[in-house]
Amino acid sequence: MLKIEVLPLGAYQTNCYLAWGEGSDDCIVIDPGYNPEIVLKKAEELGKRVDAILLTHGHFDHVGGVRGIAEITGCPVYIHEKECSLPEETTAGPLYYTCAYGEGDRLDLAGLSIRVMHTPGHTPGAVCLLAEDTMFSGDTLFMGSMGRTDFPGGSWSQMMTSLDRLKALPGDYKVLPGHGPATTLQAERQFNPYLNR
Repeated sequence: MLKIEVLPLGAYQTNCYLAWGEGSDDCIVIDPGYNPEIVLKKAEELGKRVDAILLTHGHFDHVGGVRGIAEITGCPVYIHEKECSLPEETTAGPLYYTCAYGEGDRLDLAGLSIRVMHTPGHTPGAVCLLAEDTMFSGDTLFMGSMGRTDFPGGSWSQMMTSLDRLKALPGDYKVLPGHGPATTLQAERQFNPYLNR
């Protein structure tokens, strides 16, 4: 069973998630945008080792804590390689990562099987991460909204295609976005204007 802790961090209250499978001594960290010391302290409180950092995209408010965590834990850092095309003013310098992942990849980490969906639109290499009945949607899908497409590398047409793919997924998912409250995919199918255009 998937276990999750959420840490809203920094001025943009970016949702950083610690996730693990029940019984695992490890956890993954998704989008540590700020305050690596807070993330590491929470992992310690939970009695978890950080197995890996997974990034939904490369904007500064999602990656700012990466290096601090990786340097202390030695964990791998995953991102879609298309994020390397983002200008450094949007990533606060060169992106730090050790592994690239992409559409259809599966990762077995911290007692979880995680599937990667490439969902460009907010950025060229944005991904959503699916684990059990939960979707970590980054800045692709929010409650009642979607990520902006007017930043460098953004694309309205790609975002619409990505949202259509999410809408078409079978079943329902708990949606944990990069900012704001959790929702469900079924609720967004019904009420999100960008999925009902």
